[in-house]
Amino acid sequence: MVGIILSDKPPEASQVSISRVLTKRDWRVFINLPWQLYKDDPNWVPPLRSDMWDTVNPEKNPLMKLGPYQYFIAWLEGKPVGRIGTGIDKNLNKKKNKKEGYITLFESINDYQVATALFDAAIDWLKVKGINSVTGPQSPSNGDDYRGLLVKGFDSMPVLMNSYNPPYYEVFFDQYGFTKDFDRYAFYYDLSKPVTQRFEENMDALKKRYKFSVRKLDLKNIDEEIIGLQKLIACSMPEEWPDMVPPSLEEIKDEANKLLPVADEDLVLVAINSEGQHIGLAIALPDYNQVLKRLNGRLFPIGFLKFLWYKKKITGGRIFVLMVDPEYHKKGISGALYLQMFKNALQKGYIYGEGSTIHEFNTKMVNDAIKAGGDLYKIYRIYRKDF
Repeated sequence: MVGIILSDKPPEASQVSISRVLTKRDWRVFINLPWQLYKDDPNWVPPLRSDMWDTVNPEKNPLMKLGPYQYFIAWLEGKPVGRIGTGIDKNLNKKKNKKEGYITLFESINDYQVATALFDAAIDWLKVKGINSVTGPQSPSNGDDYRGLLVKGFDSMPVLMNSYNPPYYEVFFDQYGFTKDFDRYAFYYDLSKPVTQRFEENMDALKKRYKFSVRKLDLKNIDEEIIGLQKLIACSMPEEWPDMVPPSLEEIKDEANKLLPVADEDLVLVAINSEGQHIGLAIALPDYNQVLKRLNGRLFPIGFLKFLWYKKKITGGRIFVLMVDPEYHKKGISGALYLQMFKNALQKGYIYGEGSTIHEFNTKMVNDAIKAGGDLYKIYRIYRKDF
């Protein structure tokens, strides 16, 4: 049986060893590992290395501010062969009254001994902190990036910010004793299929009946918009959702600061009632993965020029936020947001869209996605394990 040791230094012996990520050199190994693992996979999209450095920077990462964390690297025969991050969201635990940790950014060669060593290291660390369960893979930034393990849809590239992994990861999680907590769905929209005239007429009638309109987010008055959006987000997020709590105003501003530089104002829409209140929100981003695929993780020295050139040729986008005030459910808000989003995307020459990711238990949004023409083509699984 392969030996497993925990050390702060890479091993020299031929055994699986786990080292804590402590130094800048360790972080470099942690960040660069996927280039080794996915070098022959045509569907993997290299992230920007600069973005990954920001993701693991406590000064820039909102999740790292919410509780303790630790990252690990697995070594075999002196080479890095796996990685994992773990931590505790104290804010979530307090509001949900639980003692739960998370794992994130898991990667491993196709060797179950390596995966076991990584899972053991993460869980042992959590146990010392008084934690009795773990979920994941979760977003490393408390956002919508790298959340969930891909269990369906391995035959195509992921759309922006979504996870990608080989099929054997699911086997590792199942074999170790993780169980499904819930799935998150991604729907594909073929924009070459025309919206029916009846659907458009229905949306116009519902707007008049319930006295609401759809417009672009006013970026020139973003602070005022954010205040309205915070109220919308707070009332739209059910208390029973296991992995989310309404974000603070500061957290929303942090997320907005990350999104606005890469957002397309035509793809950030709000629904407003007759009193000027925010009752719906839809955010889509161009599928920059089409560009990132060509950059190999670097913007410089010539990657930035490639980015500017290829961003003009993007042919799809991802709707990653769509929420409606519960008082306006079943009144056409989501349909009107979908319709306007599709219209704006078609004007840009887009041929596809992805709506993701939607919790499987959010049946209303799942049904809305299907009614809007979505095809469930990728599934991302959140696992849990009690101990």
